[in-house]
Amino acid sequence: MGAPPAELKKGLKQRHLTMIAMGGVIGAGLFVGSGTVISEAGPSAFLSYAITGVLIILVMRMLGEMATANPSTGSFSDYARQAIGGWAGFSVGWLYWYFWVIVIGFEAVAGAKVLQYWLPDVPLWLMSLVLMTLMTATNLFSVSSFGEFEFWFAGIKVAAIVVFLALGTVFVLGAWPNKSLDFSNLTNQGGFFPLGVGAIFSAIVVVIFSMVGAEVATIAAAESPDPGKSIARATNSVILRIAIFFVGSIFLLAVILPWNSADLAASPYVAAFKVMGIPYADHIMNAVVLTAVLSCLNSGLYTSSRMLFVLAARREAPTALMEVTKRGVPRNAILASTVVGFLCVIAAAVSPDTVFLFLLNSSGAVILFVYLLIAVSQIILRRRTGSEELTVKMWLFPGLSFVVVAAILAVLVQMGTNAEVRPQLVLSLLAWALVLVLYFVSKKVQGRAPGEGAAPRTADGPATRVLVLANETVTGDELLDELRRIDREQKAEYFVCVPANPIDTGQAMHEGAAFVWDKTTEAAQARLDLTLDILRTEGLRAEGALGDYRPLRALAEAVKTFRPDQLVVCTLPEDRSAWLRYDVVDRAREAYDLPVTHVVVEHTALPAGAR
Repeated sequence: MGAPPAELKKGLKQRHLTMIAMGGVIGAGLFVGSGTVISEAGPSAFLSYAITGVLIILVMRMLGEMATANPSTGSFSDYARQAIGGWAGFSVGWLYWYFWVIVIGFEAVAGAKVLQYWLPDVPLWLMSLVLMTLMTATNLFSVSSFGEFEFWFAGIKVAAIVVFLALGTVFVLGAWPNKSLDFSNLTNQGGFFPLGVGAIFSAIVVVIFSMVGAEVATIAAAESPDPGKSIARATNSVILRIAIFFVGSIFLLAVILPWNSADLAASPYVAAFKVMGIPYADHIMNAVVLTAVLSCLNSGLYTSSRMLFVLAARREAPTALMEVTKRGVPRNAILASTVVGFLCVIAAAVSPDTVFLFLLNSSGAVILFVYLLIAVSQIILRRRTGSEELTVKMWLFPGLSFVVVAAILAVLVQMGTNAEVRPQLVLSLLAWALVLVLYFVSKKVQGRAPGEGAAPRTADGPATRVLVLANETVTGDELLDELRRIDREQKAEYFVCVPANPIDTGQAMHEGAAFVWDKTTEAAQARLDLTLDILRTEGLRAEGALGDYRPLRALAEAVKTFRPDQLVVCTLPEDRSAWLRYDVVDRAREAYDLPVTHVVVEHTALPAGAR
């Protein structure tokens, strides 16, 4: 019999999760994009980061509340599905995956541009492909290799910011050689709000994308030994990280350099180090930026592949994406995610101003849609759950939760009124519309009535070898009654095959990717053992085994091994049966020259260990 695929390895240690959480909000956008924000908002730009940081912290707190109650690698889509409906879960999963695979391609191109600082004669596309290949290989090797790479990449980013904060503080306080206390750059060039107070809020549209990534820690935590504890720690520590790394460093940049400096707009941290007289500042910071880019690319591959894995486990993506290697890595999900990244690299080389720009714009507001659905899900699920059951709670619920929803909507409205970023909003809405169309089309296809199939064949004589294919219906009274009818003289041998599928065992809705296969096996084995005990108690000769997670593949392997003279396929009623939506019964009748009996079980009663 085919065994279920190997489980994802729980290869992330607490030090990995801590550094992933710390580095998750420090991307290349901080090192490079912060100069643009300062030039658009003036010296008060650090207030834009502070306001945006509060919003991200609140979203993380909402997510932390839900994640500690039910840690899962597909947490975003799971919570949206539970709170709002299947369309919301489908949307969140695929939109989040789409956002990150576009980021993968963008970061590969950005990393290649950084490398051109030292290797100007090497083609951009070639270096982009090398970076993509390197990070793909890292993720394919093992979960722990991802964790180690991310630990050191994030460590370098964090170290660079810490060094800048330390040196910058000494510099602005006048403790630097030949330097006196001077905060004049905050007001000398047109005042603290040279472009108006409104510029602070306009800049939030740009700032929010530089902080994306904090939520990756909640996904990674599902592959740690203690998900609830890890998630709680990650969500609580994000406050300090944003306050120090973002607000603190942007404040120092605004003090060290005039807000309208051309050097600041080009490369802010390099410019600040040069003002302080740090030698080789350009080489040092370019190396740090390259590390930040590779970290983001690495995290993007990890995050997108895990989200795709969970979508497949929910039958919202091809089930082949659930397969994992002997090293515990979802190879197919990783490769499927890298395909879009490689296509982005090709588009950047062939058509940078049309196709590549279109892809970037089409994902521009996607993360805001995801955050919006997270916030709405938290409000709904909190009302359904007693607060005494929660170890992490959203502050000042429900007031702050509604503030988060209103703030995200305000940012989306701001994007709609800004001509420069409006295309991102429009194309992102089109991307969401396409995802919704795919959802309803897939539901319609899956929900079609089973076809006529082959005509049921009747048994020529008494059954002697009966193969039963069932999962959650395996202990149903209807199935037991049919087996008694088939073999009234109790002379037949029975073989019960239970496909170990995360959906059919119910584990896909409750377990993260790292745990889903072993929990699925446990639940399926419990059902099989219970069924065999019942049959043997009634004097029937019964054996059984777990089968492949694909029911038809499990059936084929069982037929080959057991060589039955009659098949019994047991399902739920048509409106609740995934097997009937995929025509399992009809396809079994077409595939085998055997009598096939279809048994419908209305109600199932399973022991706790089998759920």
